[in-house]
Amino acid sequence: MRTLLLILLILDSLVVIAVILLQAGKGGGLAASFGGASSSADALFGSRQAGNLLTKTSWWGGGVFLFLSFLLSLMYTGARVPESVLEGQFTPQGAQVAPATLPPASPTAAPGQSPIPQAQSPIPATPTPATPPPQQ
Repeated sequence: MRTLLLILLILDSLVVIAVILLQAGKGGGLAASFGGASSSADALFGSRQAGNLLTKTSWWGGGVFLFLSFLLSLMYTGARVPESVLEGQFTPQGAQVAPATLPPASPTAAPGQSPIPQAQSPIPATPTPATPPPQQ
């Protein structure tokens, strides 16, 4: 259905382009309007003419183009599912996550002892007494 509407939109746009290029101009354009010809609204916008086949075709083609564009925009936005960036797990590009593995058990560990060595903390277990600042 989308492909058919898209093909119709492309054909309609080609017809509108051809019809607009085939139409005759209304006069000297803006140079004649502001160059001192006349200052009425008819000089700027052109005089009202009876609508011929090319004019009516360009209006109908433009309306069909807008309608098909609106339908296609509704069809394409309805098919997309919104996705939140916050739902995914953040991993920087280039960084690879290694699988969590435990080191092999130490053969010298006692049965009640943990085979994983404990890291030494840089913070001492007992606080050192604070020295008073030097007096001046």
